[in-house]
Amino acid sequence: MRTVMRDGTEKHINPFTGTEVWFIPGRGNRPIFTNNSQKPEKIEIQEPEGYCNFCPAKYGSTPPEKARLVFEDGRYIYRDRLNYSDIMHNAAEFRRIPNLFEIVTINYWKENFKYRLSDKNLKWKERYLSTQEGREHVLSIIDLKLKYAGKKEDEIKSLSFDEKIDMADAFFGGGHELVIPKRHYVPGAEYASQMSSSGELGVEGHFQYFKFTILSMEDIYRNNRYARYISVFQNWLKEAGASFPHLHKQLVALDEWGVSVEREIRMAAQNRNMYNDYAANFAAYNNFVICENDYAMAFVDIGHRHPTVAVYSKSINCRPAEHADEELRGFSDIVQAIHLATGAHISCNEEWYYMPRDSVIPMPWHVLIKWRVNIAAGFEGGTKIYVNPVSPNTLRDQIVPRLFELRAQGKIASFQIAEECPVKPNSLDYYKNKIGQMSEMNNLNFFDPDW
Repeated sequence: MRTVMRDGTEKHINPFTGTEVWFIPGRGNRPIFTNNSQKPEKIEIQEPEGYCNFCPAKYGSTPPEKARLVFEDGRYIYRDRLNYSDIMHNAAEFRRIPNLFEIVTINYWKENFKYRLSDKNLKWKERYLSTQEGREHVLSIIDLKLKYAGKKEDEIKSLSFDEKIDMADAFFGGGHELVIPKRHYVPGAEYASQMSSSGELGVEGHFQYFKFTILSMEDIYRNNRYARYISVFQNWLKEAGASFPHLHKQLVALDEWGVSVEREIRMAAQNRNMYNDYAANFAAYNNFVICENDYAMAFVDIGHRHPTVAVYSKSINCRPAEHADEELRGFSDIVQAIHLATGAHISCNEEWYYMPRDSVIPMPWHVLIKWRVNIAAGFEGGTKIYVNPVSPNTLRDQIVPRLFELRAQGKIASFQIAEECPVKPNSLDYYKNKIGQMSEMNNLNFFDPDW
């Protein structure tokens, strides 16, 4: 799995994917952490923010909002299936909207599974379109989508009202959605570099972000009986694949698990404790552990094309929705801290992995945070040996001091860092999970309007 050569070259093979990665001393001699050498660009203050289509001032530029989380009278309140007038009434802390350009389209579900809108989503669509402003909003977004797709103006005008309304099914019952926090920049920002990243949401804000995302996952499952797995990921900044420099997560419903999860499930069937053996225990024995609390741990993960930090849930529960609030909060605290320690200027992907709803093999919920600071070139393509510019020890040593600073400043939750961590063997409890003992996915009070 890890071989260190005499010249300092490290050869890593990821135990779950088989990917071979080398760290070669000298290949990463450039600053990549949170330094920003460019001259700060002043921004024109806008309240409400309107810097991109995900900002509060441009709610009308995105498809109908499926749900939102608002903060009123000192508490978070969940609302879903809103009318156009409700959406425009005030700004939400978090919004859930359809992706205008789906990866897995609604036509995929319709053509392959005879999928149709659930009763709940159909009634919402009818209610939304019953008002003139709702109809105008939907038709304007359909026209915009067609324009982006390369359709000419006369082609768009030639489509009938019914044809366009049928296309709008993607807005009311599609399976590719976005979860978007309110802020584009941090409060009081003066420069374009002061973007509101995951870490900048703060401890409580990030917990609500995670909880709202999990609620969105469960709602997709409830309204699409054919969805077997929901891919959850976050692309931060352009280099990581983000279309907008505004923080958001993406959820994509799939009718299969995907190659990566399938491979891991097959391996887990042979070795029930493999995530401890190959991930948590391996990290502890090699001094790669960054931080941990009672519910989660973070460590440098090997065998990835990009510098990667893994965050694993210690819970016996294997799916995000099965985590009790205190488990979810503990997991969220670690993820938020890693993002804040990374810094808002580092492009990164956040990828979620968890036990599929129709699997009987336990798999712990874990998140991989990958820094997109290097680009694969000809050598990698020709050999399938990838060069990672940051060694595991360097990555750990860049993040750990920053965590101590942030904890002292009260910007992250209080938990154990580096040498403080107990790093007990087999600290991930997922392997104790038995299907009949799992919770009933009610820990998050999904239908409680007071959250």
